[in-house]
Amino acid sequence: TLNYTDHFWMEKEIKSVANITAKDVEEFLRLAAQNTIKPDVEMYPMQQANQALLDIKNKRIKGAKVLMW
Repeated sequence: TLNYTDHFWMEKEIKSVANITAKDVEEFLRLAAQNTIKPDVEMYPMQQANQALLDIKNKRIKGAKVLMW
């Protein structure tokens, strides 16, 4: 069983590792408008939060994991 204190956000913070400029954002948004972008999202009911965390821990992820309240 996963424990929030021991396992959830093991680094205890969220950091952005992207070094982007305003020009990068403008270019991305221009390209995004020209192409169809469909993010991969997997939704879990809150009761399956431990499973979502295990999937992340075991690198069984594709796209974002979202907990539904």
